[in-house]
Amino acid sequence: MTGSIREEPPVIAIDGPSGSGKGTVARRVAEALGWHLLDSGALYRLTALAASRSAKGKASEGELAQLAAGLDVRFGTDAAGHEQVWLEGEEVTAAVRSEECGRLASQAAALPRVRQALLGLQRGFRRAPGLVADGRDMGTVVFPDAALKVFLTASAEERARRRYKQLKDKGIDVSLPALSQHIEARDKRDSERTVAPLCAAEDARLLDSSNLTIEEVTRIVLVWAEEVLSVG
Repeated sequence: MTGSIREEPPVIAIDGPSGSGKGTVARRVAEALGWHLLDSGALYRLTALAASRSAKGKASEGELAQLAAGLDVRFGTDAAGHEQVWLEGEEVTAAVRSEECGRLASQAAALPRVRQALLGLQRGFRRAPGLVADGRDMGTVVFPDAALKVFLTASAEERARRRYKQLKDKGIDVSLPALSQHIEARDKRDSERTVAPLCAAEDARLLDSSNLTIEEVTRIVLVWAEEVLSVG
């Protein structure tokens, strides 16, 4: 008697450094396809936020892993198509996107027990009809069997300019040189960490968004998705 093999829903993995535009592109691709969305970077930010709100003070690696494993999180968009993130039923989008939360998240992401705790949570987002997952190790570690793997990047200068404009538009006073230094330091930390370093999967399609609009990048990824899904 031959048993049937259960086929997993398809995944599009979009990886890349901070400021490459992968989050916005992933949301638009997921919306266009009608698929689920996983913002893996937000999970590390949510872990950092949960730790900062806890009564534990400076949490140990084990405590952070415990918090990560028990996250009650949901992603979505508002009527205007902007991202929304909920933690324990509370909308915390602004809090998780702060520079401080990003700094703490990058530190948490380097901890093996935290990454392991979040692995099952991330894979649980894989549901029919499909998943668009953005992060730094989606195609290399979390979903190595993804139907399409995209490594989206841009120059550090361009990514700093994008972040500068984003924060200025929100009325936040920031320094462009300081942002550039922060991004370069984070790139170095993420690419040199011993656990799941930031790098493109061998079978990923590389896409430099430095001179492209979000609309252009989204169109390219959707064309690639149609290619691989039609073959599958």
